[in-house]
Parts: sequence; C-alpha cells; structure tokens
Amino acid sequence: MFKFFFSRSITIPTLRLSGVIGQTGILRSGMTFQDINKLIDKLFSDKKSPAVALIINSPGGSPTQSSLIADSIILKAKKKKKRVIAFVEDVAASGGYWLACAADEIYIDQNSIVGSIGVISPSFGFVNLLKKIGIERRIYTSGKSKSFLDPFKTEKPEDIKRLKDIQEQIHENFIHLVKTRRGKRLNTSQDKEIFSGLFWIGRKAIELGLADGIGHINETLQNKFGEKVKIKMIEQKKSFIQRKLSSNLPTSLIDSKQLIEHLEEKAYWSRYGL
Repeated sequence: MFKFFFSRSITIPTLRLSGVIGQTGILRSGMTFQDINKLIDKLFSDKKSPAVALIINSPGGSPTQSSLIADSIILKAKKKKKRVIAFVEDVAASGGYWLACAADEIYIDQNSIVGSIGVISPSFGFVNLLKKIGIERRIYTSGKSKSFLDPFKTEKPEDIKRLKDIQEQIHENFIHLVKTRRGKRLNTSQDKEIFSGLFWIGRKAIELGLADGIGHINETLQNKFGEKVKIKMIEQKKSFIQRKLSSNLPTSLIDSKQLIEHLEEKAYWSRYGL
C-alpha cells in the first residue's frame, strides 16, 4: 500500500472502464482497445499528477481486448512513472478483473464481485431442431476443419478438444498476468480456488489477495493525497443513438441483430446477479 503526503491540491486523472469488453454496437455499451486507447493517452497526459485512477465495472468479455487495454495501461504507467489505483464498483470479473490487474492497487466495495479467472465459450446447438422441422444442413469447405464447431452439425470430439486446448492457453495467460501483477499479495495456498473460475465479494476477495482493501474513490484518494485532492473524470462519449436509448428509442428503429447484441450484454451481467 502506498501513501503520499502533499500540502497543495493534487489532481488525479480517472478513467471509467465500464461495460462488456469487446465489440460495441448501437444497443451494446462496452469497451474495445480502439475506443479506449486515446482515453488512456489522455489519462496519462497530466505531467504533474503522481498517480491515475481507474473505475472498473465490467463482467468481462473478449480476452484479447482485455489484454490489449490492460497492457496499454501498464506500459503507459511504466513510461510515465505513475502509480495506477483501481476502484471496483459492482463487478470486476473475468476480463473485468484482467483490467483491474493493470493497477498497482485494487480497492473494492464490501459488495463488489471480483474474480472469475477463467475462460468461457458459450454456444448453441440446433441439430435436433433442424431434424424436427425437416431441414437438411449442407456445407462445403476446402479444409477439413473449416466447419469447426458448426452449431448446425453434431459436435465432433476433436473439435471440443481443440477448443479446450485454446481455452487452457488463454487461461494460462490470464493466470500468469494475475500472478505477475499481484505477486506476493496472492494467497498462494489457495491457488486452485483462485484460478478455478469462481468469484467472491468484499473481504473474501481481499483475503485471497485479489484486492488490497475496502475503499471508495473519494475517501481513498483523500487519505493518500490529502483533503484537497481533485478527481478529473475521463469518460468515453456515447453516440447520439446510445444517448437516445435512455429516452426510449422507438422499437421500429431496432433490428433483430441489435436486439441480440443487447441480450448478449444482459447475459454477461446476469451471471453475477446484475
């Protein structure tokens, strides 16, 4: 834990990382490296600030986008010689926790959900449905594996094994990041539990070493940098249509693909009862 003492007013640039990590859409709020990278540059642009803060509220998403965003923050912090302090709101799970690990310190609420260090690949199978309605699936490829895990065909054992191998590799990358960033703070006697894909709240997450303490942004930053500390928020701007959604966008303007995107986003949050 790090504490600073200042007699003058200190400004702490703060970036909000909120939503599902991955492809965004009209009805899907979230984060991609392309959307966030310029904001990360802005976060570290204040030469006088001794640190920057992250406010994280994400149920996860794309491992690649999580890695790109986290690595960018880590590299910028090293280059600018600034500490990074993360504050978790409702949840920092899966890719959301990947982002939290970009910080040197992680603070949570007593009810924050943290963890889910694992990899998941949800899908559907429509084989029996096609048989029931009398539709024959026809597919032609120039490579024997081009129809890999086709949801309209019976699963192949070799496809499942291939997917599991890929998941294990990503899981190992995730574990390596957590161990590297959290270091000796992790309760290594609980490794099997920590990296099982489970998630925890509040004190238990701190006990496992996944977070450093219970603390909200205003109080914590005041304790570290003095009562005069100022928080400068940096947030991604929503598109005109996304802003209008809060004003009940007519359903006639929403197509089925956009609706599916919205439901997929809801599914990510619902895993954690949100």
